[in-house]
Amino acid sequence: MRRRRPRRDWSLLAIALPGVAVFLGFHYLPLLGNVIAFKDYQPFLGILDSEWVGLDNFTVLWDGNPAFLNALRNTIVITLLQLTFTFPVPIMLALLMNSLASQRFKRIVQSVLYLPHFLSWVVVVALFQHILGYGGPLESLMAALGGPEPEIIGNPDFFKPLLIIQDIWKSAGWGTILFLAALSGIDQSLYEAAEVDGASRTRQLWHITLPGIRPVIILILILRIGDILSVGFEQIILQQPAVGLAASEVLDTYVYNNGIIGGQWGVSTAVGLVKGAIGVALVLLANKVAHMFGEDGIYRGANR
Repeated sequence: MRRRRPRRDWSLLAIALPGVAVFLGFHYLPLLGNVIAFKDYQPFLGILDSEWVGLDNFTVLWDGNPAFLNALRNTIVITLLQLTFTFPVPIMLALLMNSLASQRFKRIVQSVLYLPHFLSWVVVVALFQHILGYGGPLESLMAALGGPEPEIIGNPDFFKPLLIIQDIWKSAGWGTILFLAALSGIDQSLYEAAEVDGASRTRQLWHITLPGIRPVIILILILRIGDILSVGFEQIILQQPAVGLAASEVLDTYVYNNGIIGGQWGVSTAVGLVKGAIGVALVLLANKVAHMFGEDGIYRGANR
């Protein structure tokens, strides 16, 4: 039976082949370049002819390098802020949009919320700089009210909160798609039965709606945890010159600044390799925890 499946499903396999080829070529094949982490890589020598140095490039991870520790600290802080403030927003927006009675108004709200997702980070950063920066509408408003001149753009103290606000504005609306799909799959008869029993809207939300979308919430959370050390390279690198490395350097920009700009290819690859390994470990751990609480996670365990 198994031998007949490829012949039977050849059309589906042919359709999937280009996508598989792209995935292998741009995701798995580049993994071979991680061998640079164990070499004193010199571009003019190439990967094969560069000197093998073993774990020397990894010493930056434990020798107390100030630049690396600063990047790690900023990455962890921004990640915690994103998990605390950015992650719940799409869930709340989805719950609010799902409660709208008018389908026409609901579509209008969705279109408005989805629009920022299609703007590049260059446009988003420029927009925020224009609104909040020197000579912008905020400064004009504060001047008209006799208030102090705002110092937001270029101020290291406001950089991390500004990142979170930008991230929410750009991605929260698009992030509601999966949660709205999960909400549409909840059996409406459960709400009708709850109303007959006299359950309030709050009780329905707590006992029907949230349990109904809990698997999707856990799935997205696990994937986000796996990407926990990636906090938005393009968004940060565009604003880094204005606030300095002390406030804005994260692991992604550290790899870029020291690898592409500084020529420390081996050290940067070592940091990126460890970052990826930690991400995989966190995904496996989070998925195991999800299994312990009775959820499927991103894949089913062998004993489920």
